[in-house]
Amino acid sequence: MSDPSTAATPKPQPQPGPGPQPGPSRPTAGDPFRVPGQPAWGPRPAPKPLWEQATEPPKPAAPALRVPAAGLAAGLLSAAVLSDGIGVNLLLCALAAAVVAGLAVRQTGRRVRPWTLLWAGLTIVLLAVPALSDAGWPTCLAVVMAVALGSLALHGGARWTGVLLGSLGIWGHLVAAPRWVVSGLLGRQYPARARVVSLLKASAVAVGLLVVFGGLFASADSGMASLLGGLLPSADLSDLPLRGLTFLLGLLVALAAAHAVAAPRRWDRFPVKAGRPRGRLEWAVPLAALNLLFGVFVVEQVLVLFGGYEAVMSKPGILPAEYARQGFWQLLWVTVLTLGVVALARRWAPRATAGDRLLVKGLLGLLGTLTLGVVASALYRMLRYMDNFGLTRLRLSVAALELWLGVVFLLVIVGGVLTSQRWLPRAVMLSAAVAVGAFGLVGPDRLIAEQNVAHFQKTGHLDVAYLQGLSADAVPALQRLPDSYRDCTLLVIDRDLGNRTSPWYATSLAASRARQILRDHPVGPDADWECARLGQP
Repeated sequence: MSDPSTAATPKPQPQPGPGPQPGPSRPTAGDPFRVPGQPAWGPRPAPKPLWEQATEPPKPAAPALRVPAAGLAAGLLSAAVLSDGIGVNLLLCALAAAVVAGLAVRQTGRRVRPWTLLWAGLTIVLLAVPALSDAGWPTCLAVVMAVALGSLALHGGARWTGVLLGSLGIWGHLVAAPRWVVSGLLGRQYPARARVVSLLKASAVAVGLLVVFGGLFASADSGMASLLGGLLPSADLSDLPLRGLTFLLGLLVALAAAHAVAAPRRWDRFPVKAGRPRGRLEWAVPLAALNLLFGVFVVEQVLVLFGGYEAVMSKPGILPAEYARQGFWQLLWVTVLTLGVVALARRWAPRATAGDRLLVKGLLGLLGTLTLGVVASALYRMLRYMDNFGLTRLRLSVAALELWLGVVFLLVIVGGVLTSQRWLPRAVMLSAAVAVGAFGLVGPDRLIAEQNVAHFQKTGHLDVAYLQGLSADAVPALQRLPDSYRDCTLLVIDRDLGNRTSPWYATSLAASRARQILRDHPVGPDADWECARLGQP
C-alpha cells in the first residue's frame, strides 16, 4: 500500500514557453463534450427548430418498384388528358394518384382510419364539380378544397394545428418525393442489371441513328417520306411543352401522395404555447359588455321584424337598398371578428376552478347564441336585397359564406362550450368541405339565372349584360325568356361553346346539355340586332 502523503502530492506541470503551442488534442470516441451524430471537426450544423423536431416524420423505406411505375403511369395519363381543359379528366388523374398512394399504404402497412376514408370520399365529390358544372369560379373553389382535403387524408390530424397544417402538407412532399424515389431506385439491386443497362444504351444509339438517317431519306424521297409518316404516330409539336408540363405535374403529385403516406409529418405534435389564464374580472368584464351590445342589437332586430320591415323602411332618410347592402357587409365583418374574439377568449379564459369553467361556458355560449341572431339578421337583409334587385355571383357567394359562418358558430356552441371540443377542428373542416361541395354541385350560375328570370317575369326588369357573362350552366333557365331577351342573353354563351373543341373528358355535363339545347333551339340570326335594340353591346 502506498503512502497517502506521497500519493496526494501533485506532480509539477510544464509551463508554456514563448514558442508555438501544440494544438488541441483530437477528441476521442468517448469525448463527453461532443454530441453524438455531430462531426468531431469543422462547423457543427445548426439544430433543427423545435417545431421541426416535434413533427419529424419517420424515415421512409425505399419504395417498391410498383410505386414509381404507377407514378409514371399517372404522369402519362395526365399528359394525355389534362392538356385539353378541365372536366372528368381531373377526377381520373386524382384516382390515378390515389392508386399510387394506395400502393404505398400497402407497402408501409399503415392503417386506414375512418376519417381518412371520409376526407378521401369528399375529395372525390369535390372533384366531380368540374365534371358537372361549367362555371369557373365554383370549380376553382372546389379544386382548392379538394387538394386541401386530399392532403389532410394523407397526413391525418385531429387538433387545430393538425387539421390546418395537414391540409397544406402535401406541398412539402413535392420536393422530397423525387429524391426518395431516385435514392430508392439507385440503391436497389436488380437482376441482370448489366444486361439491362447494355440494352438501354443500344436502344438509345439505335433510335438516334434511325432519327438522323430516316430524316435524311425522307427529305431525299417523297415516297420514303410518305412511308415513314404512315409508320410514325402523328403529334402536334406545339402541344409538347404543355403535355410535358402536365406529365411532370401528374408524376410529382402521385409520387408526393406516396411519400406523404410513407413519411407523414405529424402536424398534431406542432408545439403551441398555452395562453396565460387571466383573472376572472379581467376576462369577464369585456366579454359581458360585448354580450350586452349583441343582445341590444338582436332585440332591436326582433322588434324591426315583428314591427314591420316596410314600416321602418318608410321612415325619411332610410334607403332600403343602402340599408340592406351596407348592413349586410357590416354584419358579415361582425361575424368574422366574433370568431376571433371567441378564439382569444378561450385562450385566455380562467380555468382554475369549476366556477371559472362554468363562467367561460356561460359567457361564450351566450355570445355564440347572440351571434346566430346577427347571422340571421344579415341573411334576412341580403334576401330582401336580392328579392328587390336580383341575384349576382357576389351576393350569392357572401350569403353562402354568412350561412357557413352561422354553422361554424353552432358547432362552436355545441362542441366548444357545451361538450368536449376534441372533435371541433375536424367538424369545422367537414362543414367547410360540405359547403364548398354543395355550392359547386347546386350550380350557382343556374340559380342566378333562374332568380333573375323570375324577377324579370315579376318586374319586367332584366340585367342582360350581366346574364351574358354567365356560364353554360345558365342556359336552361335563360331558355325560358322571351325570344329577343333569350337570343341576346344566349349570344355570348353560344359563341363561347362554338369556339370550344374539347374532347369528352374535358367537357362538363352542363356544357354538353347547353350545346344540345342550343342545337335544338338555335340563337336567331338577328341576335346582334336584338342586343343593339335592347341597348346592349
